[in-house]
Amino acid sequence: MNEAKKAQEKPVLDFSDDYPAFTHAMKATHTILVPDMLPWHFDLLTHIMGLHGYHVEVLHNEGRAVIDEGLKHVHNDACYPALCVIGQFLDALKSGKYDLKKTAVMITQTGGGCRASNYLPLIRKALKAEFPEVPVLSFNFSGLEKGSGFEMSFGLLLQFAYAVFYGDLIMSLYNQTAPYELNAGDCRKVRERCIERLKPQFEKGGYRKLEKNAKEIMKAFAAVPVTDEKKIKVGIVGEIYVKYSPLGNSHLEEFLLGENCEPVVPALMDFALYCMVNNLNDAKFYGKRSASTLLFRIAYKWSYGKQKKLIRLMEKTRYMPLHDFEHLRSYADKVINQGVKMGEGWLIPAEMAALCETGVENIVCAQPFGCLPNHIAGKGASRAVKALFPEANIVPVDYDPSATKVNQENRVKLMLATARELQLETKKA
Repeated sequence: MNEAKKAQEKPVLDFSDDYPAFTHAMKATHTILVPDMLPWHFDLLTHIMGLHGYHVEVLHNEGRAVIDEGLKHVHNDACYPALCVIGQFLDALKSGKYDLKKTAVMITQTGGGCRASNYLPLIRKALKAEFPEVPVLSFNFSGLEKGSGFEMSFGLLLQFAYAVFYGDLIMSLYNQTAPYELNAGDCRKVRERCIERLKPQFEKGGYRKLEKNAKEIMKAFAAVPVTDEKKIKVGIVGEIYVKYSPLGNSHLEEFLLGENCEPVVPALMDFALYCMVNNLNDAKFYGKRSASTLLFRIAYKWSYGKQKKLIRLMEKTRYMPLHDFEHLRSYADKVINQGVKMGEGWLIPAEMAALCETGVENIVCAQPFGCLPNHIAGKGASRAVKALFPEANIVPVDYDPSATKVNQENRVKLMLATARELQLETKKA
């Protein structure tokens, strides 16, 4: 009777028994695959992980085969980024390039109410069906996955933070220079040189010289010969994966460059600061305080201080500086409450307002079809942003497995047609 009762009480799924765990010993033997989201940021981040003994590879495989692999294992009502990530993992593992007994995959988790926090069981379920020997690692700061063989140290986190700052700076300078370069390919070469110049500094400790490194990066981009042409600037906001990932947004930045536009992409650090502030707001709004609240407060103060330093340096150049995160928060309060934190929540309308304020009134709001939090905070809040900035030209674009690249680009082209008409009217006036 007791045995029957115990069998009845046993959970349906015991992850520790059903799925392989990444152990400390695997650090020396396994290649860890990560999905492509921000190629240039991830180049620095994976280099840093290599310095800490991990062999990490960013996946760049894409195409319909990747999406189809995702559709085999993920219900198409699930988040499109989950489908892309899982499809990219499975397609890579089937390529024959990797020793399956010495390969693992890694995913980040925010711990919020978004379905992104549920990627881990979706990935494990998919891998169990075809590659049961491949372990999955979770990179998170919210205690979602404990007991992993992945070691998080203060030194690693510090290096990650600087890598994100440098990645954001290089991304911003590249997008402000590449549309105007006289010699095609100059900016790409500068970007590659800047990344390669930074890598050795993470071994020697020079990465902490933020001001010196930032000035050298800005000097390198400023030396690129450019035209004095005025091009339409187009901001990109939305769900974090489709906002940044070329696979997720059908190479939106490249498309805008091809349309003779200047893409303006908000910093990744803004999202990190958003996550920190949400933890502080939990304590402020809901009385949800813990030992981590103080740590998030310290981390936010330090990170925001570094961001301000970069902004001050950029203000002394011809480049438009990164957004001041506290200024973003002030705009969020004019549009939506900061308690709205599901998905990218209040960050989306805040970024739209900040873009409009700096003259970037043409905006693509990229969102996965069916992503309710971002439809509400993105598409749903756009009317409030337009009330603040009547000239705002915002187009929401859905990304999902059934949407064709042609339809997505046509929606953006309609927005650009309106932008060009307004530009002509302004010139005539």
